[in-house]
Amino acid sequence: MSGSEQPSREELLAVIEAQARTIEALQAEIVELKRRLGRNSGNSSQPPSADGPGVSPSRAARRRSGRKPGKQPGAGGAALLQVNDPDEVVDHVPAACEGCGADLAGASTAGLVRRQVHDIPTITPVVVEHRLHRRRCGCGTTTTAAAPAGVGAAAVYGPNLRALAVYLLVFQHVPVARAAALIADLTGARPSTGWISSQLSAVANLLIDVEKLIKSLIVLAHVIHVDETTSNINGARWWLHVAGTEKLTAYLLHRSRGRAAVTEFDVLPRFHGTVVHDALSVYDAYPDARHALCGAHITRELVAAAEADPCQVWPAQALRALHGLNTAAHQARDQQLSAIPPEIADPLLESWRHAILVGLAEHRRVPGRRQSKTRNLLQRLRDRDGQVLLFARDLSVPFTNNQAERDVRPTKTQLKISGCHRSETNATAWLRIRGYISTAIKHGENVLDALRDAITGNPWTPPATC
Repeated sequence: MSGSEQPSREELLAVIEAQARTIEALQAEIVELKRRLGRNSGNSSQPPSADGPGVSPSRAARRRSGRKPGKQPGAGGAALLQVNDPDEVVDHVPAACEGCGADLAGASTAGLVRRQVHDIPTITPVVVEHRLHRRRCGCGTTTTAAAPAGVGAAAVYGPNLRALAVYLLVFQHVPVARAAALIADLTGARPSTGWISSQLSAVANLLIDVEKLIKSLIVLAHVIHVDETTSNINGARWWLHVAGTEKLTAYLLHRSRGRAAVTEFDVLPRFHGTVVHDALSVYDAYPDARHALCGAHITRELVAAAEADPCQVWPAQALRALHGLNTAAHQARDQQLSAIPPEIADPLLESWRHAILVGLAEHRRVPGRRQSKTRNLLQRLRDRDGQVLLFARDLSVPFTNNQAERDVRPTKTQLKISGCHRSETNATAWLRIRGYISTAIKHGENVLDALRDAITGNPWTPPATC
């Protein structure tokens, strides 16, 4: 086009249309960047530890309310109480009168004051020698007495010390070197770091059948929780999968996040109850289970949608309806009802559906497969209504997937402390023991006792009715 030529109307319209598309794309990019910058534990799956140095809303609200940090007036507490049958009694008798100084050797008794000291005895290693006697028969054969279980060498550490080492590594997340130092200072025994590390695989091998039993009981449960998270094996990213209930916990470490891992875990392929999860697409491949989506994840996504478009009112309406249904479900369970009364549930369900329809009208579908996060959220809430609101229709189904997230948390704590697992074998052993410990704790068992039982050949097992 020469300098004297003027663009045609069609050319101007094409330029305007191209500029409009550019502006729309830039606006969408700005919204996405703001969303990423504004991510926190309240509007995404980001953990609270990654929120940064900003003051959390809960702390700001506490300061405005005037409440002081720490225990609040009227809150319950705990105190060290006396026992009726002390292990030892030491009598202290006054020798002379505080008034006149007279000798009290023959004075009459006027009562006593009881004071008790709760302490632990000084711990020292106890060495038990097993003498395996030999006897020679008249036939010329010499027979040696069999050694007890666990006494396989000239000098070995016993089950209590082995249980303590595994307890420190797996339950308390103590690094190997510090565990060795702690055991030395606490007990006087001085096991090597190599011996402490070896206890993971040794104890894990004793729990193979228990792990299989736990997984079988999870498959038979009415409601289970599943989740997945990243793990670190010697610098490489692996995936940790968890399946559990209020009484059971099982883990699987795998290179894959998807179908291959879920198949190897072999929980969902055999499960026919209700599974609660965060809507990861791989779980949808198992239609024999009834699916329920985590309300906590949905809440965070709705909060993020409200922050991305503060002028829109539908996210707040959806949140009110969702939380109202959750409260109504809790109240119905407390009253031992089989369902939320229709006069309570119906208005909340209507408000929820109305909010979703308004949101879809505000966030219309754009050409192409790629849609905004808010649009994808709204479509999921509309198309998977039965799974999103299953907790309100079946009171046996929980509102959140928090059980799975609680079961995952100790594994993330371990990674924060150690940085990574050195090998797949070591990580698998750690997880098998952790699943055993988690299940035992859920049943009110003492962790050290459960570990000692496993080491002595009689591992604790969950009841078949859990």
